[in-house]
Amino acid sequence: QVQLVESGGGLVQPGGSLRLSCTASGRTLSIYTMGWFRQTPGKEREFVAQISMNYGNMYYADSVKGRFTISRDNAKNTVYLQMNSLKPEDTAVYYCHAAAPSTYWGQGTQVTVSS
Repeated sequence: QVQLVESGGGLVQPGGSLRLSCTASGRTLSIYTMGWFRQTPGKEREFVAQISMNYGNMYYADSVKGRFTISRDNAKNTVYLQMNSLKPEDTAVYYCHAAAPSTYWGQGTQVTVSS
């Protein structure tokens, strides 16, 4: 089993920045990728970014490329999502995801971009 705990959400003005964190516990050695998805009411959960824990390969949704950066700290079993130039359409609940190889989800953290 893997447990994921997110933090760092909040309210920010358009153009602002936030950094999300996700810390894994439990069978962390079995994790091979971690990432972030987001969801708004009435819509399906959508992929945002992913990083491989061994090689650091990163993947991004087109909608966040150039604005969001995913990174990892293997010693802390933590991944980060640095979100810059935030837009109102980035408003969503952000969920941390881990593949180990079963799929695990965090509880979600709200990000609201509004003036």
